Amino acid sequence: MTIPVDSWRVAIEDLSWQCDPARFDFETTANLPCLEETLGQERALAAIDFGLGMEDSGYNIFILGEPGTGRSSAIRKILGRRAVSQPVPDDWCYVNNFQDNTRPLQINLLAGNGRKIHRDMENLVVRLAEEIPKVFESKEYEKLKNEITGEFQEKNRRLFQEMDESASEQGFILQRSVNGLVLVPVRDGNPLTQQDFENLTAEERSDLDARGTVLQGRLNEVHRQARDLEKELRLAMSTMEKAVLLASVGHLFEELCERYAAYPKVIDYFDNCKKDILERIDEFRPNEEPAIKLPGFKFGSNERPTFERYKINLLLDNHEQQGAPVIYEANPTYFNLFGRIDHLIEMGNAVTNFTMIKAGALHRANGGYLILDCRELLLSPFSYDALKRAIRNREIKIEDVTEQYRFIATVSLKPEAIPLNCKIIIIGTPELYYLLHHYDPDFRKFFKTKAEFDGRMDNSQENARQYASFVAAKCSEETLLPFAADGVARIVEYSVRLIADKKRLSSRFLDIADLIREASFFAGRDTAVSVARKHVDLAGEARIYRSNQMEQRIQELIDEGTLLIDTTEAVVGQVNGLSIYQLADYSFGRPSRVTVRTYLGRSGVINIEREVKLSGPIHDKGVLILTGFLGDRFAQDKPLSLAATICFEQSYSGVEGDSASSTELYALLSSLANVPIRQGIAVTGSVNQRGQIQPIGGANEKIEGFFAVCKNRGLDGTQGVIIPIQNVQNLMLKEEVVAAVRDQLFTIWAVASIDEGMEILTGVSAGVRQEDGSWTAESINARVDSRLRQMFETLKRAGDSKDKE
Repeated sequence: MTIPVDSWRVAIEDLSWQCDPARFDFETTANLPCLEETLGQERALAAIDFGLGMEDSGYNIFILGEPGTGRSSAIRKILGRRAVSQPVPDDWCYVNNFQDNTRPLQINLLAGNGRKIHRDMENLVVRLAEEIPKVFESKEYEKLKNEITGEFQEKNRRLFQEMDESASEQGFILQRSVNGLVLVPVRDGNPLTQQDFENLTAEERSDLDARGTVLQGRLNEVHRQARDLEKELRLAMSTMEKAVLLASVGHLFEELCERYAAYPKVIDYFDNCKKDILERIDEFRPNEEPAIKLPGFKFGSNERPTFERYKINLLLDNHEQQGAPVIYEANPTYFNLFGRIDHLIEMGNAVTNFTMIKAGALHRANGGYLILDCRELLLSPFSYDALKRAIRNREIKIEDVTEQYRFIATVSLKPEAIPLNCKIIIIGTPELYYLLHHYDPDFRKFFKTKAEFDGRMDNSQENARQYASFVAAKCSEETLLPFAADGVARIVEYSVRLIADKKRLSSRFLDIADLIREASFFAGRDTAVSVARKHVDLAGEARIYRSNQMEQRIQELIDEGTLLIDTTEAVVGQVNGLSIYQLADYSFGRPSRVTVRTYLGRSGVINIEREVKLSGPIHDKGVLILTGFLGDRFAQDKPLSLAATICFEQSYSGVEGDSASSTELYALLSSLANVPIRQGIAVTGSVNQRGQIQPIGGANEKIEGFFAVCKNRGLDGTQGVIIPIQNVQNLMLKEEVVAAVRDQLFTIWAVASIDEGMEILTGVSAGVRQEDGSWTAESINARVDSRLRQMFETLKRAGDSKDKE
């Protein structure tokens, strides 16, 4: 029976897809407008537009997709266009809290006014430093001070004069002692001595004591009144000084109050400044006493008064901002996000104040948009949790994150929180998105908008034109040589190869941009005025050459015979499988010898890789499917009694994936049927329990890998590769492979079932099941069924003989 192998050959036109340069209506990309829109991401753009339009604080956006799909550039373009038409956010300042200087207060003003008030307060501090000392040196101050002092001195003099006169009337005089004024009795104008006092009669002494007691009470009252007068003097002096001081500097604040009358918090701050100045009047009063000066130590009134506390810390200045801010924070540490409080070291101590508060990315993005990289955010301690708190509480709070980890609590600033009004966009991979969504319940509350960037787009005429505009934009941005139409066509073909689907184009623009740059480099070295197809090919070949050292080493081992691969003759139970090697950003295919041995026994199909723990779970599943296939096809009228071992020869590392399951089944059927397999044909594809071939990945690399082996040994027209029929649309083979197929030196077949593959590999019909359940005589399936029956009967007889013994 003739096997119709030609019916399974893949047509030449299906081996690769060609982009016709004639579909482009330009000579070079220099004649094209640059691409303005994001290419091929309609779903993601709709999600972003929705998220940006939602005002609720929970609708922040998580942009997920593989790196290189244009996530960052797309969101920046979108936000850049959107932000221009939005209002400029307010300026924010921190000012001293005179009631509690550890809790600075925040003030917001319209954009541009923060800079003005900061400058005005700087000027005010200079004016205060000039005007206040003059107050205490002025003639007016001295005059008022002398008037008040003279008035109270006169009152005090009269008070003690009256007391002195009263004492004289009672026979006493006032004398000063170390303990102050004391009453001394007199006689004949002379003070009594102790001896004179003792010479008095008892009646005289009693009368003298009585009069002295009354006078002492009156003297105590005079002392009290004198102290009250002293208090009144200090109060009067303080009132006078405050009035003079307020008259001297009050007009400075009045001017500012008129200028910032629209800001009640600013007016309150000015009032508090005036109150504080008046309360600190003792610090401003000149003191003539000498003081010992030591570095780092202050001695109260002897120190020159400072006015720094009246300055304003301009935390955020938006006077140059055009529209809403768009901030990308590449290093989202806690301090970079939320700001920090700087410290100065003075005499071994860390000191700070409200002027050392610095803004973070959230402050700069407030009223606009903040873009963060998810991986960097999660790697920064405290940042992610603090960001969630900020979104939840809708405020930006600058805190000392290490405070809770100290053994001793220290006094630090706790600035008043600033209200948060910002749309936060996080960019990450799908893995990070789904991990956060699964393990963090807060993530679902605060990032409700999912914008997923696809790694591919339809291979349409419109998208091909957009690709050309992308090439034009990249050339314009980076001053590269323009691309000719055939150069752009080759870029589009590379994109199809990258995604391995003729109906799709790749959205991994990072890789495309790299190829554009490299092709321009080769064109420039060739002194060309534009980048042609050959330059793109040179860039691709150079990229492979830089990465394929390991591929060449494996090829050398095959050529030398160290790795055993046959490409001629036919062998029972042996077939060339195809494997993919993934080395970072480069992958390639190479054949691997798969052998199967079958013999009597009841152990079933044994996967040697699994037994030595070199097999992954998906590969194990593929091997177990083989038993299901054999049972379904050949064990409906008898038990499945066999022992078989499957091995990837010369494999010393792990094997994973199910793309070799059809390969293993081919070798298993060959061994059972005792029919040799052509070694010039390599196979790939997974299989299900019904014997249907299923698609696999890396078809292009696998075909090219086996082609390279056959090419080195000499192509003779008998070699080729069998692939699943579903993988035909994934073929984007190199030109040399297509040329070899065209010259009938190499063949690629596409099959849908194990039976079709076995017929190509063996040249023997797979057979058809008859009505009685048997298979076509001398077919593959008939031979396998016969062998399995013989094995069962042999094992049964052996078992019966053992039972009799």
